[in-house]
Amino acid sequence: MKQIALLSSWIGKTFAIWALVSAVLGFIFPAFFSSLAFLIVPILGIIMFGMGMTLKTEDFVEIIKRPKPVLIGLLAQFTLMPLIAYLLTVIFNLDPLIAVGVILVGCCPGGTSSNVITFLAKGDVALSVAITSISTLLAPFLTPILLNMFAGQLIDIDLASMMLTITKIVILPILLGVIFHKFLGKKIEFAVEILPMISVLGISIIIAAVVAVSKATILESGAIVFIVVALHNMLGYTFGYLIARLSGFSEKQRRAIMIEVGMQNSGLGAALAATYFNPVAALPSAIFSVWHNFSGALVANIFAKRDAR
Repeated sequence: MKQIALLSSWIGKTFAIWALVSAVLGFIFPAFFSSLAFLIVPILGIIMFGMGMTLKTEDFVEIIKRPKPVLIGLLAQFTLMPLIAYLLTVIFNLDPLIAVGVILVGCCPGGTSSNVITFLAKGDVALSVAITSISTLLAPFLTPILLNMFAGQLIDIDLASMMLTITKIVILPILLGVIFHKFLGKKIEFAVEILPMISVLGISIIIAAVVAVSKATILESGAIVFIVVALHNMLGYTFGYLIARLSGFSEKQRRAIMIEVGMQNSGLGAALAATYFNPVAALPSAIFSVWHNFSGALVANIFAKRDAR
C-alpha cells in the first residue's frame, strides 16, 4: 500500500511529463482517443470529488483569519486572467472558436495542481488552498458571467445552463467528497493518497481526447495557440506577483497568489468547451494543461534555487 502511495505521489509531481505524453498520443492516435471525448465531463466530476476529499473546514476558515490576501488573490484571478485572455485574442486576431476557448480558460477558477506547485515553490500553501477552494465554489456564477462579458459577442452563451452544468460537475462532486472525508475520516486515507495518480490519469485522458479531436486545428494553427496560451500563463504569473507585492504581502504570500493567478482549472475549461461549443474550442484548455505544469515546475525550481543561495 505504501509503495502505491509513493508511486501516486511521484506521478503527481511529474504530471507535466504525463500531460505531454498524453498530448503526443492523442495526436498520433486520433481515431482511438477522439472516441473517449464523451468521458471528459464524468472524469472532471471524479477529479472534483477527489479534490473534495482532500478539503478540510480549516481550508475555508483561512478567509476569516486572513481575508485580505485571499480576497486580493481571488480578485486578481477573476479580473486579470479573463482580461489578459481577451486582449490576447484581439492582438493575435484568433479564430472565434479558438478565441472563445482562450477566454474560457481565463474565466475558470484556480487549477487543482496550483497547491502542489505552491508547495514546491515554498509559497504559502494554506493561502493557495483557500484561494483554489473558494474560487472553485464561485465558478458556477463567475465563470459563465465573465465568459459572457468577454466572449458574448463571439458566440451565444446560455448562462443559466452553464451555471447548472458547473454546479453539477464541480460543486456537487466537491461537496460529496467533503462529506465522505467528514464521515469516513481515516477509513479513506489510502484513497486520498492515490488521488494524485487518479487526477493525472483523468486529466491525461482529457488532454489526449481534446488533442485527437483538434488534430486538424493543431496542424493549421497550433503554434499560434501555444504562443497565446504561454503568454496568458506567464502574464498571469507576472501580474499576480506584482499585485501581491504592491499589496505589501510576504514573499510566501506573493508566490502563492502568483501561482494561483497564473494556473487555471483547464480541465473545467475543456469540459465546458466540449459541452457547449465545439471540441476545437477545448484546444486552448488542453494546451494550457500541458504548458502550465511545465511553467509551474520551472517557476518552483527558480524559487527553490533562489532560496538556496
